[in-house]
Formats: sequence, structure tokens, C-alpha cells
Amino acid sequence: MTVSVETLFQDLMAVRERAPLIHNVTNLVVMQQTANALLALGASPVMAHAEEEIKDMARLAGAMVVNMGTLDAQWVMRMQLALSAAQACQLPCVFDPVGVGATPYRTQVAQQLIAMGVPLVIRGNASEIMALANAGQGTKGVDSLFGSDSALVAARKLASKGHTVVVSGAVDYVVNTHQQAAIHNGVPLMTKVVGLGCTATALIGAFCAVNANAWMASVHAMVMWGVVGEIAAAQAQGPGTFQIALLDVLYHLTFEQLAERAKVTTTVCANST
Repeated sequence: MTVSVETLFQDLMAVRERAPLIHNVTNLVVMQQTANALLALGASPVMAHAEEEIKDMARLAGAMVVNMGTLDAQWVMRMQLALSAAQACQLPCVFDPVGVGATPYRTQVAQQLIAMGVPLVIRGNASEIMALANAGQGTKGVDSLFGSDSALVAARKLASKGHTVVVSGAVDYVVNTHQQAAIHNGVPLMTKVVGLGCTATALIGAFCAVNANAWMASVHAMVMWGVVGEIAAAQAQGPGTFQIALLDVLYHLTFEQLAERAKVTTTVCANST
């Protein structure tokens, strides 16, 4: 399937025009940041965590984003409710297994959540994707110990179970059973601000709300976010001003900026028919 700036921009304009409601059951560290990014993109974020309203809110949403960054027993129950609600409403769902592999508890929870069979897209760094696929790899807290290319075998293993898998890193990969995209956008400064990976997860949710092809929606979101990072970094003096610039660039992003900077290559998987 061909990825083009034209189709990417069509999705971006669809988000801006439709303002889909993105239901986030996400972690406390990134809640405000991801909400601001979704607003700047043109989507409508809601952070609804109460057990009493998760199902009702899901009925109004265009996509569900589940992020397991801050864990406790009640949070796990809410994530399970959110995934069940997404399944009942046939919502596209994006799962971020933050820090999986760092502790046995975190790995157990992540495995239980994907065993529900709901996530359409899974996004993580290389260590997280490897730990999720193999349940034996370690991470340094929420940081990756490996380059993104090291996780491709693990990504394909997860993809074989029906998921689209996004591996974030110096090169971002988007994998399903049929094809793989390599995205060469982004800047090192994006690793100096907490939660930009979680933000990417939320943005994927917004693109999935307007594009039923999860692989294509994920590629579009990751290319766009990488381009936004490059433009924002050129305007910033450091991590603080970079955070502000990201929102401004995302809000004003144009077709011409995407066409000038987008760098993505696609390949057909060897086992694809």
C-alpha cells in the first residue's frame, strides 16, 4: 500500500474537520500534554477514568487510547473496562505498554491487557515491544535499552496476532502481517521531554478515528509527529521551548511542510501473500 503526503494530509484535514472525540485512559504524567497535543491537531480529547462513565463515554468516541504508565490495581481495572468498552463499541483502540519489562507486575498487566484481544495498534519503544512479545526482556524504567531495528522480530510476532505494531526510535517502524514502514523523521530532542512517545500514541488514536486502515493511520501519525519535531526543534532553545513549539507547529502544520520533510519507505513482508 502506497504512503503519500497527499493521503497523510487528507487524514490530517479529516481530523481538523471532524474533530473526533478521543477517549484517553492514560497516565497521570502525560495527561495534560497529550490532551493539548490532540487539541492542537484538531481532535477533541477526553480523559475519562471513572468506572461509572467509561462505557458511556466510549459510545461517544471515535477512538480509544489506553496507556499503562501509572499503574495500580484500580488503574488496571479501568484499563480493562476501557478495552472492553472499545470492543463493545467497535472502536479503534491504541495501546501503549509504558515500561513493560521493567518489573514483573508491569509485564503481567501488559500481557493480560493484550490477551483481551482488543488493541488494534500497539505503540512502544524497542525494549517495550521486545518485552511485550517475549515477556523476558528488560527496560531501564520507561527508557529503551535497544535500537528500534532490534525490535522488528518482536514486532512481527505481535503483528501475527492481528495487531499493527509501532516501534518508536531513531527510525520509527510500523509493522503488520503484510507490510512494514520505516520512518526517518524526528530529532534527538524528542527524547528530552517526558511523554512525547505517549503523545504519539494519542495522535495515532486520532488518525485511527478517521482512517479505518490502522497501519496507514499509524504511519501517517508517526510521519507527521516526526516532521513536527524537526520543525519545532529548529525554533527551540532547549526542551522547555521545544514543548511549546511542538504545539504551535502541530496547530499550523501545512501540506508544504510535510511534503518537504516526510521520509518514509515501505516494504512488503516476506510472508505476505
